[in-house]
Amino acid sequence: MRGGAQSHLVEADDGHWYVVKFRNNPQHHRVLVNELLASAFLDYLKIAAPETALVEIGPAFLAANPEVHIHLGTRRVEIEPGWHFGSRYPGDPARTAVYDFLPDALLPNVVNLDDFRAILVFDKWVGNADGRQSVFYRALIRQEMARQETPRSEPGAGRAGFVARMIDHGFAFNGPNWDFPESPLQGLYARRLVYDAVRSLDDFQPWLDQVRNFPEEVVDLAWKRIPPDWIAGDEDALDQLLERLFERRKRIAKLIEDCRGTRVNPFPNW
Repeated sequence: MRGGAQSHLVEADDGHWYVVKFRNNPQHHRVLVNELLASAFLDYLKIAAPETALVEIGPAFLAANPEVHIHLGTRRVEIEPGWHFGSRYPGDPARTAVYDFLPDALLPNVVNLDDFRAILVFDKWVGNADGRQSVFYRALIRQEMARQETPRSEPGAGRAGFVARMIDHGFAFNGPNWDFPESPLQGLYARRLVYDAVRSLDDFQPWLDQVRNFPEEVVDLAWKRIPPDWIAGDEDALDQLLERLFERRKRIAKLIEDCRGTRVNPFPNW
């Protein structure tokens, strides 16, 4: 797969395909912690993102699949057996086309454009140092599901539409740095059309209130899911990071308003 983490698309024994980031990826093992925490938070907030899993890759699999490895410059690096982070691919890659770009003429056909506002609230909260990344795929959407925040493809009658999924959260918390640098451009999606419905801060509800009142038990449960070898020696640093994350909740509205001061206002109707 493209990207600095050198992820691989792997079929797991549960029958699903996953984009797998390895613990010894070139970006740092902390990006796996970031991905796992982000996936738990996004699930609670009901923002459209792939389902995730811990994927165990053993010596037998690696021996049978020598193409699964990492390059550092001209040097080949073997994957370390153990637990890695998997982001589920939306279907069978041989049959499901997934796009990381849609032209403006097709973006209005995305049935969950609201999720681009939701994910901006999230990205400002967690200090995502990347621009917003998403993928799109076509699905039959039942009419009653078309207005849901996280529509899912269902069998039976429906209309064809594009579904967006928010991906790649390794650079939440500024990636391996585990801090919160602030830039008005961080977390924004490159296509302003997804923000056309924004008229005021009210258009970032209910997600602003959900983040302001985010329950500590969701964070605690996510912490406990992290494999010990992902955070060995980093336990205190992670505790401090999450304390600072909670302190940021009351500042999210201001961080979103600051986006309007950029050279190109991403909210043309606000």
